[in-house]
Amino acid sequence: MIPITIAKKKAVILLSGGLDSTTVLAIAQAQGYLCHCLSFSYGQRQEIELTRAREIAARAGAFHLVLNLDLAKIGGSALTTDQAVPKHRSLAEMGEMIPATYVPVRNIIFLSHAAAWAEVLGAQDIFIGINALDYSGYPDCRPEFIAAFATMLNLGTKAGTEGGRPFTIHSPLLYLNKAEIIRQGLELGVDYGLTHSCYDPAAQGQACGACDSCLLRAKGFREAGVLDPTTYQE
Repeated sequence: MIPITIAKKKAVILLSGGLDSTTVLAIAQAQGYLCHCLSFSYGQRQEIELTRAREIAARAGAFHLVLNLDLAKIGGSALTTDQAVPKHRSLAEMGEMIPATYVPVRNIIFLSHAAAWAEVLGAQDIFIGINALDYSGYPDCRPEFIAAFATMLNLGTKAGTEGGRPFTIHSPLLYLNKAEIIRQGLELGVDYGLTHSCYDPAAQGQACGACDSCLLRAKGFREAGVLDPTTYQE
């Protein structure tokens, strides 16, 4: 008898090389998706996150595409210009206003490209690692944004209007804090030593330990009761 092979559903995973997106990749694979990872060289000041993204995708045995977008020409962010990255902010300060590390409409741009690739692949599912609890106040990390974008996507694409296969945007970390994310990732075998979160790393890649992303990451490992594998600057 010839065995029947059931094809896995395809999904596009936005993979930055960070803690959250790497956890999302593991979640999608655990749910049985054939994962196509999408990363961006968008003019960010440091490239180590792309190096880590490539390593993570390779380790997971996932397809990986890196797109080049020069958002540095637009500017407007401490991640793409020589503007100072905020350091040593309290959790209260992080929630007060949108920080200088906000990249104008970044998640809109990234999700749009993910949807374009998904439409070509015949994939209905897009995964993104946004979080509405332990985050730095970005407006494109809120559930209202994801719901509105999904509606727009299914109104403005061939797949959503006549293809009979509307898109679903999955944000499985949306209501988890960093400690809960880390615990779930470890249960799925994520090696967080491969991930990079820092907004302002040293030339050799060591994390600064003082930007919002580093502080939230360290807080997560501390609250999870797990050793933080990050290499920090002295």
